[in-house]
Amino acid sequence: MKPPSKQNVKILVVDVGGSHVKCVATDHKSPVQFKSGSKLTPERMVRNILKITKGWRFDAVSIGYPGVVRRGKIVREPNNLGSGWVGFDFQAAFGRPVKTINDAAMQALGGYEGGKMLFLGLGTGLGSALIVDGVIATMELGHLHCADGHNYEDYVGEQGRRRLGNKKWRRKVQAVVEGFRKALLPDYIVLGGGNVANLKRLPLHTRRGDNAYAFLGGFRLWEPQSRNAAGPVRIGWTIADEGHWNDPIADEAAA
Repeated sequence: MKPPSKQNVKILVVDVGGSHVKCVATDHKSPVQFKSGSKLTPERMVRNILKITKGWRFDAVSIGYPGVVRRGKIVREPNNLGSGWVGFDFQAAFGRPVKTINDAAMQALGGYEGGKMLFLGLGTGLGSALIVDGVIATMELGHLHCADGHNYEDYVGEQGRRRLGNKKWRRKVQAVVEGFRKALLPDYIVLGGGNVANLKRLPLHTRRGDNAYAFLGGFRLWEPQSRNAAGPVRIGWTIADEGHWNDPIADEAAA
């Protein structure tokens, strides 16, 4: 496979969610989408993506995956999708270089403005990522035990919102965010995910995110160094679940 030029590389960004899969590309900034759900396999997802993006030109792909990713590889099956994700060869399926990252980490990357940032995604579950001086670490804070045999995701995820009702759910979100703030000591917290719209006011020291940050994060994955007003974001070196990024374009060019 001939590697594309990094200066002119066109990226397809895929944001995989528990209810929908959304796509944008370098030359197509208006998202297109289709429903996901418990029967969505990676084969079916790739087939649907290529169908709804027919005619689009792209040289590489970024995938935000709703589960655990280590060193760019999916290592755990998703909770809300079909099976077959671990070990699936996305590069062969798309015929192009692919980078896979946890979906919360991709959205966090798009909303990062420097310093120490905690990202919490209020969606189907509870996504989480921490960026410290440009180094990103995906976490699974939603799976931590909370109380009465439940984890944090049980309370602040979508099922928790439906079970508790919006009023009690909002109080629970306030308490959970404050607890994580005291424990992790971030400079600021970004709250993303679709359920942010159900909050009447934000907890202290937080900013409202935007789902569009996920797409920006997907584009940033292919930049050797992404700069903003606060300084650089280092994509090439990550810790925790994301590990060390191998760059398929650079690897193929060196081969």
